Amino acid sequence: MQIEKSTFQFLKDLHQNNNRDWFSEHKPKYEKAQQNAKAVFSAINEKLEAHDEIEKSKMMRIYRDVRFSKDKTPYKAHFANSYSRLGKELRGGYFLRIRPGESFLAGGFWEPNKDDLFRIRKEIEQDASEIKGILADKNFQKHFGSEFHSFSELKTAPRGFDKAHPNVDLLRKKGFIATKNFTDKEVLSADFINQVDESFKALRPFFNLFSDILTTNLNGESILD
Repeated sequence: MQIEKSTFQFLKDLHQNNNRDWFSEHKPKYEKAQQNAKAVFSAINEKLEAHDEIEKSKMMRIYRDVRFSKDKTPYKAHFANSYSRLGKELRGGYFLRIRPGESFLAGGFWEPNKDDLFRIRKEIEQDASEIKGILADKNFQKHFGSEFHSFSELKTAPRGFDKAHPNVDLLRKKGFIATKNFTDKEVLSADFINQVDESFKALRPFFNLFSDILTTNLNGESILD
């Protein structure tokens, strides 16, 4: 099971012809490409379930919501899938996007709710050594580099936190995401599914730590019912 060259070609063609008439004319090619991507996402889910507990695997719709966007192109020139972990105790989620020239996977906490973000920040304020230890881990760095990404960051420390805190760079983040990019050659290789799974496995220490943080108070006592 792997991403087929015809799937990649369809996405390239869609990028160049992102309009409803072209899409309607090439609907059979879309359906074939979609089924290929869906099969690959499903195979990745099976591998994930061998070492994690997955509650939901969801393939994203190719149709764009253009109501509030300046970009009025009707379709996404990529296939993407999210994988949600099971239950209150298992925090974090996985994501994979297939797009010629811009394929990547990600995992972590994209937009934590207000309470979760505050709890993470309080942990950083009190003692960030374990979180920084994740970033310094050689296996984590092999797959994701040495920093967390965030969809946006504050310009300074959050309200109520010390602007001169030694880990203010972590306090400023509004999300905590690990990402890895793939070349087109890697995506089209027969080993791609295994590569994705190995990267997802490398997220577990990160997920385990943040799950522990988000299910306990600052004294380490469980807050779960």
